[in-house]
Amino acid sequence: MTANATAQVVIYSSSLCGFCFRAKRLLDSKGIAYEEISVDGRGELRQQMMQLTGGRTVPQIIINGDAIGGCDELYLLDRQQKLDTLLAAS
Repeated sequence: MTANATAQVVIYSSSLCGFCFRAKRLLDSKGIAYEEISVDGRGELRQQMMQLTGGRTVPQIIINGDAIGGCDELYLLDRQQKLDTLLAAS
């Protein structure tokens, strides 16, 4: 199944975060557009991220309004062959 590029994906990230780079690389490899929100030095955005996702660390990834977690969860969904389906459901 091929992912649909119309999925709404938001990734909260930090510029020095290796896990953020890995997560974005996986999304890029699938041709998925995403909105990146940097929380570097922006406490209000980090607070917003924590309220939306329940997570305190970056990356935090939201697909079609559902917080899926971070990089490890993203790769787990991919290994379980569930990510493409999730990305196609818009």
